[in-house]
Amino acid sequence: MNSKPSPGLLYSAMRIFDLSLGEMLWSRRTIFMFLVVGVPVLMAAIVRVVIAVGGSTMKVNSVAVTGGPAIFGLMIWAFYVRFAVPVLGAFYGTALIADEVDDKTITYLFTRPIPRGAVLVGKFLAYLVCTLCVVLPSIMMVWLIIIPMGGSLGESFPDLIKDLGILAVGLAVYGAVFAFVGSAVKRPLLVSLFFVIGWENAVMAFPGYLKRFTVAYYVQGLVPHAMPNDSTVSLVQRIFQETPSLSESVIGMAVILFGFLWLGARTVSRREYVLEQ
Repeated sequence: MNSKPSPGLLYSAMRIFDLSLGEMLWSRRTIFMFLVVGVPVLMAAIVRVVIAVGGSTMKVNSVAVTGGPAIFGLMIWAFYVRFAVPVLGAFYGTALIADEVDDKTITYLFTRPIPRGAVLVGKFLAYLVCTLCVVLPSIMMVWLIIIPMGGSLGESFPDLIKDLGILAVGLAVYGAVFAFVGSAVKRPLLVSLFFVIGWENAVMAFPGYLKRFTVAYYVQGLVPHAMPNDSTVSLVQRIFQETPSLSESVIGMAVILFGFLWLGARTVSRREYVLEQ
């Protein structure tokens, strides 16, 4: 009598996805995520009130920022690209496997008749859906608050779609990197926060080739295509002078995404996780 063949990687990953999505949506990390993405919404409301009361312009480092689209582009860069996306990727990505180890539940997942690498892939897909469901509505709220200040919702809608796509890709890439870190090291959150807060910020501030070993370098190659072409962009580009081309950014992020996702799945498949008593 032939034994029943094991399910494939994709089918198994979708089973883990179904199992993990509900848990992620109702986890404490999701509350933290709501707090993080709630900050730019609150700031957008404050900016709207301040400009409505005090005038039609604001300044950043003595550079005038005029109109809703310019302010929105600056907020996308400052709050989402440089802070929310990498931080959320670190907190969520590292937890995909590390939390299962800490809670001593990973053995139950491994006893299922599925490839072990599918556990990480399925949980990564659940992470991506969960973060997109929280982050993207926050961006739309900021857009609805800011753009009417000297801008047209209809004219700015294509830029909004670009921004949503850029941040979705950023969440996917950071999540894949930190999913691998969470599967490979014992204290993954500390390593990930050092990478986001220390390594990326330090390397991006200096010229040289080291910035190509960051995710932020490739993300910033996409951002100027979605930001309005005015003094705000000039301000940002003076701080981060070296910007990769669009094609280099797309290729670099694709390599990072699929490369680290493959490394993470391979690590989970081969590593023996010792549960502490």
